[in-house]
Amino acid sequence: MARMEPHRLVDRARRLAVPGRRRVLGIAGAPGAGKSTLAAHLVDRLGGLAVLVPMDGFHLAGAELERLGRTDRKGAPDTFDATGYAALLARLRSPEAPDTVVYAPAFDRTAEEPVAGSIAVPGPRDVPLVVTEGNYLLLDEGPWARVRELLDEAWFLELDRDERVRRLVDRHERFGKPRPAAEHFVHASDEANARLVAPGRDRADLVVAFAPGAAPQPGSEATGRRAG
Repeated sequence: MARMEPHRLVDRARRLAVPGRRRVLGIAGAPGAGKSTLAAHLVDRLGGLAVLVPMDGFHLAGAELERLGRTDRKGAPDTFDATGYAALLARLRSPEAPDTVVYAPAFDRTAEEPVAGSIAVPGPRDVPLVVTEGNYLLLDEGPWARVRELLDEAWFLELDRDERVRRLVDRHERFGKPRPAAEHFVHASDEANARLVAPGRDRADLVVAFAPGAAPQPGSEATGRRAG
């Protein structure tokens, strides 16, 4: 693999941000790989050229998960509105007019619920690049299979498994789970989802690997390669 510094990732994303033309960059990877951190960093560095629209806004509401009997599997592919997510990406790629504002949902990690209409996405005349991130952007099954064709470029983010698991346990604990419950959820649910996500690596345009203990931020090193 050839070295790819974080600023080169920003440069690569910047090349997609052509004023007046809407493009979508997708960042996929296993739970805890650092997708949201990298995506937020890119959007921040691109200034007003990009907006972040996470996949997590399409979590099913807690009441619906309870109705379906899927509460203990929250985060699995069938606990999201994948069809709605794909429909939003299609609309973002081809808005009704160059200055049309499209509203996207976000996910409130404190309430553990999606919140509709949270993210305003200006038209491509003003914001040419949408950065989206999530576990299942490269999943090739069911309604998720449509997502890849809606991405102008897809990156797959990798991180050492032990570091991922540590980060996930810490995250669940930070948002209210007792540590034993957090550890159980990570090993029973998050890691099962990580195994589903792994084959998507071969559908990516770029694989980005961060060293254990490192965060995708200025000063860290990444390795990248074209998927073949």
